[in-house]
Amino acid sequence: MKQYKNILLATDFSDISQQIIARGKDLADRYGALLSILHVAEYVPMLDPATFALDPFNLVGPDQIVFDAAIQQLMDLGDKLGIPDDRLLFENGQAKHVIVRVATENDFDLIVIGARGRSGIGSLLGSTAVNVVTHATCDVLTVRLD
Repeated sequence: MKQYKNILLATDFSDISQQIIARGKDLADRYGALLSILHVAEYVPMLDPATFALDPFNLVGPDQIVFDAAIQQLMDLGDKLGIPDDRLLFENGQAKHVIVRVATENDFDLIVIGARGRSGIGSLLGSTAVNVVTHATCDVLTVRLD
């Protein structure tokens, strides 16, 4: 059986994501692995047109509040689980692409992600979990969410 050493846990901070967090923490403890947490903000900022030309990543008003709140949730989760700040990852973009990229760039050997059971047209439109399982270069554990 493979010995995991570097585990990436992807979370959206929803109430149901507690199942994913518990599973990822348990696996890291069992294997003595490093656990990193990734939150992807799938959010397109409402940029101030006056400053966009100068700095396209300049967040203003409500945009900064949304990002700050997500970063604070990530920091709080890291404190709760005893994970150092350098293993708390925050990215902006499409989660299904960012998770795969981050896992590859950082040599993670396991991704822990939630999966909601979908059927019919919803399954054809492309869920994050399906994309990650299909494109990841490492093992992926999908935690079935109720």
